[in-house]
Amino acid sequence: MKKTDTFFIISNYNTDPGKYLSYCEDYLIYDQSPDLELREKLKSKYEKISFVENTGHNISDYFRFFIDRYDDLPPHMMLAKGNMIGRHISQEFFDRVYANKFYTFLYDDRRYADKLGVAYQLYDGALLEINNSWYALTKVHKYFHNFNDLLTFVFKNPIIPKWVLFSPGACYIISREQVKKYPKVFYENLMDIVSYTYFPSEAYQVERMMHIIFGANYELNEWMLDRDVFKEKIEHATPNYSRLSGVVRRKLDNFGSLYHRTVIRIHEQRQCFRNLWRRG
Repeated sequence: MKKTDTFFIISNYNTDPGKYLSYCEDYLIYDQSPDLELREKLKSKYEKISFVENTGHNISDYFRFFIDRYDDLPPHMMLAKGNMIGRHISQEFFDRVYANKFYTFLYDDRRYADKLGVAYQLYDGALLEINNSWYALTKVHKYFHNFNDLLTFVFKNPIIPKWVLFSPGACYIISREQVKKYPKVFYENLMDIVSYTYFPSEAYQVERMMHIIFGANYELNEWMLDRDVFKEKIEHATPNYSRLSGVVRRKLDNFGSLYHRTVIRIHEQRQCFRNLWRRG
């Protein structure tokens, strides 16, 4: 197996990501593991590892790299999770695409069953999901109620999509040019949005926005280009939800989770009835 010169940015949590290093010439591991024994093991095993706060999930690690290395970005980068193989992508698919020098969605789940009217796997690497922000009430959210609010906060006059195309897990192969079409301050501001706690709702929202960030050509709102203006503006974006009592929040969160499960169940039953009708 030939090693690729694509730089691997590996966001790690409670696992050993060593298997990725046999595929690449250079890498950086960001470790968010709370397991102190594991951290010591990783520290002694890997030279290029940085131990970071457990916030924002893997997306914050990618933005952290863009910020720190903005003036010296590698030509091609893989945005990977330590548990990506086996969770978001098969070993066979990874072996085929790891050396790609073009924009690649790192997602492949042949076991996934399309959910009629909810989500479809279009091809290896792409999931199309209805844009109803079902996840927004299943996690803590401080700034934005839903995907559309965040999208319009970041970009000027974006199309509000009925469907969102993305790579579940936010794992991609991208180019330096895709990152540098935005200034460093853009990623600093996004970092604030997704990193105020561990895996907030906004991280789910940005996960679904990654393809738009890397693939679309929208103009940024002016506050995304200035740290001070952004900090003032984001406070006004804070939803009333963040001011609710813990009891009310839990009730809303439970309702959101129940709503999504109910919608999925209804669509599954509709699909079952359609299959029976076709057979009969």
